[in-house]
Amino acid sequence: MRFIKFNDQQVDSFLFMELSDLAKALTKQADIEVDFSVQSYLDPVDRKIFISHFWDHREKNETVEGFKSDIFLRSIGNFYYTNFKEIGLFIQKIEAYKLKSFAKQLCMLLEDIRLEEICIKDRPGTKKAFNIRKKLYRKHFQGQLTIHQERNIMTDALFNYIYLKLTSESLEEIPLLSESLDRTIPYIETKIFSIYEAKTTTESIKIVLDIMDVLEEILDKDMLNTYFYLAELAYDTFQANTLFEELKRKSKLKNKDSLKDAKSGDEDVHEDKLPTWHSETSKPTKSFLQFELEQGTNTTINGDGTVREGEDTDQALAMVQGTSKKAKKNDYSKLEALENTSEERSAGGDLAYGKENKYAIPIFIDAISPKANEIDEYTENRSNIMLYQNKLKLMILKTLEHKRTMPRTDLHIGRLNKKFLRLLTDDNPKLFYKKQEKSPEIDAAFTLLVDCSASMYDKMDQTKLGITLFHETLKSVRVPHQIVGFWEDTNEATKTYQPNHFHKVITFEKSLNQQSGPEIMQLKPEEDNRDGYAIRHMTKQLSRRQEKQKFLLVFSDGEPAAMGYERNGIIDTHESVLEARKMGIEVLNVFLSTREIDEATKSTIQNIYGRYSIFVEKIEELPEQLFPLLKRLLLNTI
Repeated sequence: MRFIKFNDQQVDSFLFMELSDLAKALTKQADIEVDFSVQSYLDPVDRKIFISHFWDHREKNETVEGFKSDIFLRSIGNFYYTNFKEIGLFIQKIEAYKLKSFAKQLCMLLEDIRLEEICIKDRPGTKKAFNIRKKLYRKHFQGQLTIHQERNIMTDALFNYIYLKLTSESLEEIPLLSESLDRTIPYIETKIFSIYEAKTTTESIKIVLDIMDVLEEILDKDMLNTYFYLAELAYDTFQANTLFEELKRKSKLKNKDSLKDAKSGDEDVHEDKLPTWHSETSKPTKSFLQFELEQGTNTTINGDGTVREGEDTDQALAMVQGTSKKAKKNDYSKLEALENTSEERSAGGDLAYGKENKYAIPIFIDAISPKANEIDEYTENRSNIMLYQNKLKLMILKTLEHKRTMPRTDLHIGRLNKKFLRLLTDDNPKLFYKKQEKSPEIDAAFTLLVDCSASMYDKMDQTKLGITLFHETLKSVRVPHQIVGFWEDTNEATKTYQPNHFHKVITFEKSLNQQSGPEIMQLKPEEDNRDGYAIRHMTKQLSRRQEKQKFLLVFSDGEPAAMGYERNGIIDTHESVLEARKMGIEVLNVFLSTREIDEATKSTIQNIYGRYSIFVEKIEELPEQLFPLLKRLLLNTI
């Protein structure tokens, strides 16, 4: 497997992509991010889920299920069922506590226990992961309890004791802690077990505060270790993820009294005040606005959701959601709508090319007129691949001719076949055939995307030789194509500005010109490579083509690497490949190397591109390796 480094820890890249997809599916949020940290928690402000390194260095099954349990807790539990406004208030309340860390960790522990029950109820398939989670955590806390008791670290020992008690499935005996703490244990146990009846975050916090009222007087020192992490974030700015049914909820009236002298509704009202209905109202009036009140008087006004037709004299008082519709009486179609600032603009970039690339800027460079030495180099390359190119051209032309002259048999109309036996043996005999069909054409377009990062310095010459084979062959059979080199400028790149260059040495318009080709020699190694961003740009260009089949070939020699792109570059590139394939564009990778490729690297590239990867371990053999690939692609297009 290929591993990505997170804080000097190595994580399987394919597993990381699976966890990211799982988080997005459960939260139904395409922009939710997954990252690794010492402890697991959800950052609702930056919309990021952190997975704990606690699950590292274990059996593979335990590691995978441990990571998944973190995803389940944060994506199903915290994301939908934790009230982060209350969490923010709780952090403010315990600011002056001497056992502040204990209080925060206990809050997270109880909330996790509450949410675990919800996750299993909502998604029974998560039970396996939570069982493994509990097993590994119990083993860890049992060892920690023994160590802290021996060293007389009572605050940590008490926390270990609480976890073991909460998750115990039998009446196991847990060693006593200390004389002062043992007197409070019955009270603490009564409180913590009430978490299994808690329905909200507020109830979890109340349990913690009740316990802290006692422990603040008994314990002197706060916890030394961190087992559960409660981040101190700007929770007051967080907008809760309210479910649709919750938005439609209406509180019942506290009183059920009715108004006896209700007006008929046709009286003239000459008041500037807008009345609302409640128990103290003495002068009921008619209003076309409706309010949801928790207490008030039942009236004859229809409140079952039916609405009356609006009139020209109505006041423009309404809550509007979404875009406006065209009015019948007035045409506002030529007016510009006032829109909220989109996420793309507020982020500082265009998210159409991936969230990881929101600060990337495309810079397109056209090829210049070839110099004399470039023409000479290309002429030499063309002579070196001439044998392969002629073989491919001859093979393609023969296939086209064969399909043109091959008769079509078993038809209902056409020339009469001599096999009349079918009249007796078949219910619906097909006795006709046709020949001399119109010659088929290669209805395809290619884009060759070439990694021009600095690491290509020892592979670029052979890469240009292989690309020459593609160009000359496609040109000889009249297949339009383009060749583009890409790289990111490291010297000019900042956190909010990342210029990405696209060197279009061969364009679709000039690809079939007999003189085209020497421009390929202008490709050279530059700096970094932001693969996902480049693939999305080429996908957009290919999608505009009218050809039936479209191919995108990516020539590269390693993983994507650019500013702020190291951690999520593999995932972003993988997503760009999936997006292209959904649009009917086939993406293939040609991985270039000057030595034997290790299994970890192969696994990473296959994680990104799937089985559509070709590994060239000897760069000098690139033309030989590309020959069968090009042959297969072209024959499939006929």
